[in-house]
Amino acid sequence: MDLFEYQAKQLFAEYGVPVPQGKVASTAAEARAIAEEFAAAGKPRVVVKAQVKTGGRGKAGGVKVAEGPEDAQAKAEQILGMDIKGHTVHRVLVEEASDIAEEYYFSFLLDRANRTFLSICSAEGGVEIEEVAVSNPDAVAKIAIDPLTGAPADVAAEIVKAGKLPGAAAEGAAEVITKLWDAFLGKDATLVEVNPLILTKDGRVVALDGKVTLDENAEFRQDLESLTFPEEGDPLEVAAKEKGLNYVKLDGEVGIIGNGAGLVMSTLDVVAYAGEAHGGVKPANFLDIGGGASAEVMANGLEIILGDPAVKSVFVNVFGGITACDAVANGIVQALELLESHGRDVSKPLVVRLDGNNAGLGREILTTRAHPAVRQVDTMDGAAAQAAELAAK
Repeated sequence: MDLFEYQAKQLFAEYGVPVPQGKVASTAAEARAIAEEFAAAGKPRVVVKAQVKTGGRGKAGGVKVAEGPEDAQAKAEQILGMDIKGHTVHRVLVEEASDIAEEYYFSFLLDRANRTFLSICSAEGGVEIEEVAVSNPDAVAKIAIDPLTGAPADVAAEIVKAGKLPGAAAEGAAEVITKLWDAFLGKDATLVEVNPLILTKDGRVVALDGKVTLDENAEFRQDLESLTFPEEGDPLEVAAKEKGLNYVKLDGEVGIIGNGAGLVMSTLDVVAYAGEAHGGVKPANFLDIGGGASAEVMANGLEIILGDPAVKSVFVNVFGGITACDAVANGIVQALELLESHGRDVSKPLVVRLDGNNAGLGREILTTRAHPAVRQVDTMDGAAAQAAELAAK
């Protein structure tokens, strides 16, 4: 579960991490009122920041500096309602402008490949860390964190040194790192990122931005419900969650439906590889319908995927096991009929690959139905290639 920036900063403040003062507004008038409070305190210059769970806000015009309450209201009017990478801006964070001397990068994350935790630190902050890693890999320090010892003062000091942060920021940064680890551990996070972590001109180290991802598996001991605002999430993911689907929106053109997380992950890789030959076509989503691919589940899945305007083709990749392929085929047929009866557009090409239990019978069912949108391909690689080609066209 990703947090909005203002939620991440509230979490940071709870653990003693210095953050700029700010409040959230859902209307331009509220933004002005907040800016008036800052002006009365001698801080007329504020920053108005779109609150969406995606990057690139600044480049999209979602972060603006305002000179006073009237300007803050005008800037909020410009930002509220914006669409940033498919996310509508419902709220803005209005916070005091910071006097920045230098910008750094820091994060804790779950390192699944090595089954441990990892810290990343760099003196080059304010830009995407991936860009720094490519242009200047020596500037990015990656330090494994022992989960039993965490990041006390001595470990934090080592991280700061490895990240080549200057002496003026060393002590303050080490203190922040220790507190960020406490937040990471205490809230069952899989990512805590500060970019930029700044050194102010008066010598303070402050988390100017914040990105936090919480582990939903720890929901039984964390209050995640209070952090959820369905209307502010990706509308497709919200709709899928309401239907009980395991769906994640991605930035691509080929809709993916599979049964089993492992198979779906493999399908994403195969489609991405096939897409390289067709202009860089990529998967549009992760959708695992599980073992019971009933007509209703299939219809719900297709409805979500076909409702994504970015999707140009759909790849249904099913391996029959407990649920046989003939049941899946019947589910596809009934799903298409159900969607058509509801007036849904099902003209986007649907590439189906069935394998495993009763695969032959399942293919026969789809052949007999002969829906104009359905194409059958025997192999996973072949189906991925056709889906990518159709999406590119």
